[in-house]
This record gives sequence, structure tokens and C-alpha cells, in this order.
Amino acid sequence: MATRTFISALAVAASCLLPGAPGALAQKGAPGADYPSRPIRIVIPFPPGGQPDIYTRLILPLLVESFKQQIIVDNRPGAGGLVGSRIVAEAIPNGYTLLSISSAHTIGPFVQKLPYDTQRDFAGITRTYSAPFLLVAPITFSARSVKELIALAKAKPGELNFASGGTGSGTHFAGELLKHSAGIDVVHVPYRGIPESLTDITASRVQFFMAPVGSAAQLVLDGRIRGLGVSSATRIAALPDIPTIAESGLPGFEWDAWGSLLMPARTPRALIERWNREVRRAVSAPEVQKRLRAIGMEAVPTGPEELDALIKAQMALIGKLAKAAGLKPQ
Repeated sequence: MATRTFISALAVAASCLLPGAPGALAQKGAPGADYPSRPIRIVIPFPPGGQPDIYTRLILPLLVESFKQQIIVDNRPGAGGLVGSRIVAEAIPNGYTLLSISSAHTIGPFVQKLPYDTQRDFAGITRTYSAPFLLVAPITFSARSVKELIALAKAKPGELNFASGGTGSGTHFAGELLKHSAGIDVVHVPYRGIPESLTDITASRVQFFMAPVGSAAQLVLDGRIRGLGVSSATRIAALPDIPTIAESGLPGFEWDAWGSLLMPARTPRALIERWNREVRRAVSAPEVQKRLRAIGMEAVPTGPEELDALIKAQMALIGKLAKAAGLKPQ
């Protein structure tokens, strides 16, 4: 009897070590075939109303319909996205905690010391949206095109300045890329946020600003500020008369804000692929695409590998821009 008991114990222990065995899955915290059997949480590391928040809430009803389970949007702002991102990086990789983040995810490592590794500690699901920037200037500004702006900046090195929504923000790096690509010497003026930057552009206190299209388009349409160029590869439907920066003197220039959906590293591949399929299905809905385009956003779902490649390439570019701007993690 003792021998049989010992052999049975060995068999159970061995089964727990076999890939895919129920015991192994339980030990790793992976979900079973009934996934999801409880509510899912999507952490957004920014306040409500930002692009990741808007996108996530827009497709949320369709995801709930697909997964047949409650999905909770959990806004956890703080430290430029660090607070919420850390929650997901440290979560059990069982498919119940996700991160919906902007391209600030690739900027963080160059402006602050992080308690997680931006690439190693997350598993990419899909790129979610893309939103170009709009190069804007005061109505009273003498330069009325990208070419004129560049010419003026080269004629007056160090005299022109550009606004941003804060040091290390996406709008800051958009301005740095323009500065680097055009080879101009201009001064960065950081503000507390995008609204403050647009206020001073409107009041002619600063010369130009690479603003999110969704924030600045209406001001351009109302004639309160001037749009000089868009940062996307093609012109946008909301402002068809404004040329791209690439066609206005800087060939190849392209920079956009984008979002991504991530899970903790070591999440089972099957879950990543399922989420990728369901997000693609949700954003293919005509009503979703229509509503996104109305606010200057485009649905651009990708495969997990494409997202990983994008993050790697973006971080390489941001690293160069951060070095040129003298930025270091604080």
C-alpha cells in the first residue's frame, strides 16, 4: 500500500511539471478553459478623457459582448503613466489585468527612472489607435507655412520658441523631432498641459506647437490659430486643406500619438491571440471607426509582433531625441 501511495504521489508531481498540465497551469496562475470566469480589469494610467481612455471606452461594449464578462476600466493616473503601468507589470499574467496606454509608454524610460522594464515586463497585444499632431502657430505669426517657419528659424537661431504640454511629453518629443529634422535652433517652452500651451499660442506668446489634432483642430477651423502642417503620412479628413509636414519641406517626416493594449509578461500566448482577435473585431465596426475619425483618431490594429517592433523602433528614435535634447531619467 505504501509503495502504491508513493508511486501515485510521483505521478501527480510529474503531471504538474508537464507543459499544459492542469497542475502547471494552476501554479502559473494561467486561466482555465472557462476564461473569463470573473471580471477583467483594463488599467488606464491617465485621467479620464485622454485618448487611451476614449478609445478603450468606445470599444468596451463590444468586448463585453465578446467575452460575456464584465470589463472594468480602472483609471490610475500618476507620474506620467508610471503608477498604472506598474500595477500591470506586477500583475499575475492570467488575462485578468490589461494596460491601455499611449505612446508615452516608449517615452517613460528616457525621462524617469522606472520600477519596471518597458519591453521585458509587458506582452503586446495590439496597437490600438493612431492620432497625428498638428503644427500650429498664432494667427499673427509671420510664418504661414512649414517652409517659412524653417526659414525664419534658420535666419534667427535661438530666437523662436515652441510650446509643449510638459517636458518629456509626446508633444515635447514631436517638437524635438521637428527641430532635429529641420536642423533648426529653437527653444523649448514646457507648459503644465496641452490647454495651457494652446492658450499661449492663441495669445501669440509662443511661436509654434505640435498639438494633438483632437485638441487643436477646432481652434484652426474657428480661425483662432493657424495650422501649418499635419505630422501624418497623408492629409487628414478633418483638415483636408492643411498639407502634411512631409510635403511641406521635410520629406519622410512622420510622427503620431498612438495607443497599445498590453498584458503582463509571460501571459499565455493563446490569451494574447484571443484578445488581438476580439479587439480587431471591435474596431472593425463602422460606427467605432466613424466616431474615432470624428475626433482625429484612426483605428490601426496590428499583430503582437508588429507592436513589439513598433515599440522597439520608437524607443530607439526617442533615445536619440532625448540625448540631443539633454534629457536624462530623473
